[in-house]
Amino acid sequence: MPAILDPHISLGEVKLKISQLERSIRFYEEVVGLKVLSLDEAKREVSFTADGKTTLLVLEEVPNALVKQRRSHAGLYHFAILLPDRQALSLALHNLIRSGIPIGQADHLVSEALYIEDPDHNGIEIYRDRPRSEWTQDAGGNYVMASDPLDMESLLAESSGLEWSGLPAGTVIGHIHLHVGDLRTSKAFYEGKLGFDVVGDYAQMSAVFVSAGGYHHHIGMNIWAGIGAVLPPSNAVGLSYFTIVFPSTASREAWLTALQAEGIETKQQDLAVVVHDPSGIAIHTVVAAG
Repeated sequence: MPAILDPHISLGEVKLKISQLERSIRFYEEVVGLKVLSLDEAKREVSFTADGKTTLLVLEEVPNALVKQRRSHAGLYHFAILLPDRQALSLALHNLIRSGIPIGQADHLVSEALYIEDPDHNGIEIYRDRPRSEWTQDAGGNYVMASDPLDMESLLAESSGLEWSGLPAGTVIGHIHLHVGDLRTSKAFYEGKLGFDVVGDYAQMSAVFVSAGGYHHHIGMNIWAGIGAVLPPSNAVGLSYFTIVFPSTASREAWLTALQAEGIETKQQDLAVVVHDPSGIAIHTVVAAG
């Protein structure tokens, strides 16, 4: 029996391993538009924020870092930064164009999205949601999504005459998309053990999307790195962990108790309780700050 997952969970900080700290700081400040919240030179670690208070991203420089090819291992496909409105996405697009980096784009019907890579080829989506009233589901309960061309002209015009000053307050981590080793095993874990709802079982894409509270997806999974893909070596750049934020201590404790009854191993790490999915991907669970 799956654990009861609070429908009001959200995603919190994402931690990535990178190869060159100063280079990545410049990228995430100047290109992405996040702000440094704290920097620990001794640990070679930096945290980023949009609102000056909440950590959205942590980067750790790893010694002798291995920069792997994309779609070669289990782990990160991309993490997704959700902006509060279309105007903010428009301003971000103007800045990305000025930076000169390659930009992917898609109209997913439920959202409008831009895609980039950081200097270590970690995938990043920057997006805005359309109103939930515009989202539709098919007869199987899957959200109807697409990868149609984005109306770039309309999007660019949305912020005409405005000046970009980084990502605004209200920016959050919207979802994370993972390479996994086995899609059915991963679906069974996230749905049957963790208690997420399957909101997109897209066989034609070899992908599954799950969420809580009716969102179009908090977690995406695919087998685009190959069936049986495993985690890269510990010194490889990429995902260290992602975070699920519970609205209350009680909701997290009830959920963890159910997981432990199912024989799922949990481990306390500072304020987080850590679990691992079938591909070995680390999931930190925390309680929202009061």
